[in-house]
Amino acid sequence: MALREIKALYLVLASAALLLCNKGECSSFGARRGLAAAVETVFDVTKFGARPDGRTDGSLQMIRAWNAACKSGAPAKLVFPPGKFVAGEVVFQGPCTTTTPITIEIQGTILSSTDLSVFTQGVWISIENVNGVIVTGGGTLDGRGASAWEYAGGDGAGLLPVSLQMLKVQNGVIQNINLLNSKGFHSKVTWSANITVSDLTITAPADSPNTDGLHISSSQNVNVTNLTIATGDDCISVGEGNTNIAISKVTCGPGHGISIGSLGKRPAEKDVNGVTVTNCTLTGTTNGARIKTYHASPPMRASGIVYEDIIMNGVRNPIIIDQHYNSGKKDQPSRVQITDVHFRNIRGTSASPVAVNLDCSQAVPCQGVELADIDLAPAPGVAAISSACINTKPTLGGKLTLGQGGCQQ
Repeated sequence: MALREIKALYLVLASAALLLCNKGECSSFGARRGLAAAVETVFDVTKFGARPDGRTDGSLQMIRAWNAACKSGAPAKLVFPPGKFVAGEVVFQGPCTTTTPITIEIQGTILSSTDLSVFTQGVWISIENVNGVIVTGGGTLDGRGASAWEYAGGDGAGLLPVSLQMLKVQNGVIQNINLLNSKGFHSKVTWSANITVSDLTITAPADSPNTDGLHISSSQNVNVTNLTIATGDDCISVGEGNTNIAISKVTCGPGHGISIGSLGKRPAEKDVNGVTVTNCTLTGTTNGARIKTYHASPPMRASGIVYEDIIMNGVRNPIIIDQHYNSGKKDQPSRVQITDVHFRNIRGTSASPVAVNLDCSQAVPCQGVELADIDLAPAPGVAAISSACINTKPTLGGKLTLGQGGCQQ
């Protein structure tokens, strides 16, 4: 190429670079950009001072990297490269100015601080007030919960921090990461909409307290699929205020099953409407398909609930509605009205003598409950199974193997 042609090409490239800078698209400190304008700018947390040495707390550096990516005004990716990072409480706060959903790519492992005093908001890593975010990368969030489980405070999340939270997020994705040994819940979606959670592996010991795999509350249009969960509490719990929640292809166990609730513990809780749980397998869990509510609850409704195509392998309480959940000395019955509930094509083995237990509230009996194509047999060690239906008269359909009891009368 002649010198004159090289100079001409240089001027073209320089002009293009200047145009990008005038548009505010120059690379900032710690960022690198591909040649194509549509390629995400990479904000590597190590360039902002986070050290992958498994010892140094990099919380502040991670937040600085997030802020740079969030306010970049262009496609952006926050990257945790291979290695072990340590962090206390981290809030990735929006709104962001990125032109496409911002990506958080966790390639390595992030270790939670073992100092509980640094967690002031009941959460370890929280993504808040963002419209468009993708958490991915194949890496691991290790909550190091064994350092804190002795301080767990009874039912619910207690004071121990949730490992990963989406709060007031629109159009969010959590996919292809591993959650390990959370102190409290492993993950939580709350006050959010249009969320997809997929391809996660969530693991904690069977005796770890309150380590729900995923908790969903006050959200709408949440799609959960392809999760493998083994924890010490509910694999998935769907709390109050939810609408249009779809759960499918979840492998659960050990754990406490896939639950709607618990509902009615606090004043002013909102209704739950439209929850489907399909194509799931539960093994060795203490409950299976469960709906649970408290005594002395505020008046509310849980409706449009479907559990369908579920396999139970040695599960205690494979099908259960419990409107007396953990209620202690509260004498007033639950006022959560459960309606339009369908248990369909549920098969396998029950590790408890009562395989189907619909124990509804005497104040607001369950209505519109369906049992269809239920084929349950005793697990080894269980002589026979039975069913019990209290304050409800379910509609029966298809093949039913429920054993003796009130549900077939």
